[in-house]
Amino acid sequence: MKEAILRKARESAEVKERFFRVEAGRIEALVRVMAERFTGGGRLYCMGNGGSATDAQHVAVEFFHPIIEKRKPLPALALAADQALVTAISNDRDFAKVFADQLRVLGKPGDMALAISTSGHSPNLVQAMEAARDLGLLTIAFAGKDGGRLVELADYCFVVPSFSIHRVQETHVALYHIVWDLVHVALGEDDVI
Repeated sequence: MKEAILRKARESAEVKERFFRVEAGRIEALVRVMAERFTGGGRLYCMGNGGSATDAQHVAVEFFHPIIEKRKPLPALALAADQALVTAISNDRDFAKVFADQLRVLGKPGDMALAISTSGHSPNLVQAMEAARDLGLLTIAFAGKDGGRLVELADYCFVVPSFSIHRVQETHVALYHIVWDLVHVALGEDDVI
């Protein structure tokens, strides 16, 4: 058991190390664009399914209610958080439209849409990215495996090239914490973490 624990921890660290070594430049570019969008009054809409839905909620909370007192709260909303709205759209229309319908009402040019998916193939995220592009939002995706459809739909798609859902999710958590932190640094706040 102890050896399995150490092996899994090594695998997690190795996947993250490879990912960030390849993607650091693109992450920097994303962070700067997001800082510009927030400065211009843009909002961040986050979405995902299952565990990725909770990751999307985590991202929204990090931006909206920073854990560091001196950091400025930034407007972010998790689109799966309102269970009445999610189930109403799913029941009355189609679960594949649950995020796109919300973006069509809430989104405006200058806003940002973040889709989190371990596969990149979720129909509701694909339709949301299509709607976001039509509306002029910056489209961002965190995906796994080969990135699926999100690769072609997102302005910035970060793919963790692993078939282990756990390794993908662990890397996504590190990615969104780094993005959150460095957006604030790009906005001129201290690099304290």
